[in-house]
Amino acid sequence: MADLKSTAGTQPKATTSVKAKKSSNIISFIAPVLCVLVGYYIWRYVIGADDNFTQPDPAGGFWPNQIGPKGNFARMYEGGIIVPILIGCVLIVITFVIERALTIFKATGKGSNAEFVRKVQYYLADKKIDQAVAECDKQKGSVGNVMKAGLRKYKEMISETELTTEQKVAAIQKEVEEATALELPMLQRNLVFLSTLANVSTLLGLLGTVMGMIRAFANLGESGGGEAARELSRGIAEALYNTALGISSAALAIITYNIFTTKIDGITFGIDESGFTLTQSFASLYK
Repeated sequence: MADLKSTAGTQPKATTSVKAKKSSNIISFIAPVLCVLVGYYIWRYVIGADDNFTQPDPAGGFWPNQIGPKGNFARMYEGGIIVPILIGCVLIVITFVIERALTIFKATGKGSNAEFVRKVQYYLADKKIDQAVAECDKQKGSVGNVMKAGLRKYKEMISETELTTEQKVAAIQKEVEEATALELPMLQRNLVFLSTLANVSTLLGLLGTVMGMIRAFANLGESGGGEAARELSRGIAEALYNTALGISSAALAIITYNIFTTKIDGITFGIDESGFTLTQSFASLYK
């Protein structure tokens, strides 16, 4: 009995070919602040330009009291200080939509993930590991990256003699999981801005609307006759610009967030299928 060696407690070698990706996310710090500043510039110096009003206030400073907008575009200025924040929200959404679209498009890789997995399965069935790795290089996406990491461990385990088949399969599975843990955060990064602005933009628009209505009814109490009706209608129109901007920002954020999460779900499914393919292939071919 002393000569028997138990392999049940033997663990796969703690080696991995997966390397942590070094990537900066500085855009998440700079973009929101920069977009709000640009939003203020658009509100103050483009929408609120002196030429857009019949009675401009050249010495108004940060928030001049421009009177008599010459068109609907200039009327947005009278929506108040919430308007530049809402413009900034729209710009933030657009910025991260572009950033996420580029990242997820790159992560999707070339061609269909299902077709890629089928090709790898074909090569594995013929024990052509190098050709399967070459196919991963052609795919150039997250699924290909995870599959390639698993294939490296797969090839290593073929010549491994100290471990059982179950332990080799476990080592391959661990490699796939580690590669997946590096890929998924990259896909989901910065989506929090879209999900947050989907709710916050609506609330900011509502806040601007309420502030506009308060100002409108305050002016109504100070006026009388036909002038009171004009002040009220103008105040309501100005307040609703905040609502329109808030809803526009929220709608864009919700639509794009759902599109991106659907694409990420598809990539995740391809990654899961890749891991299953590797483990099942090894278990059946190298017993």
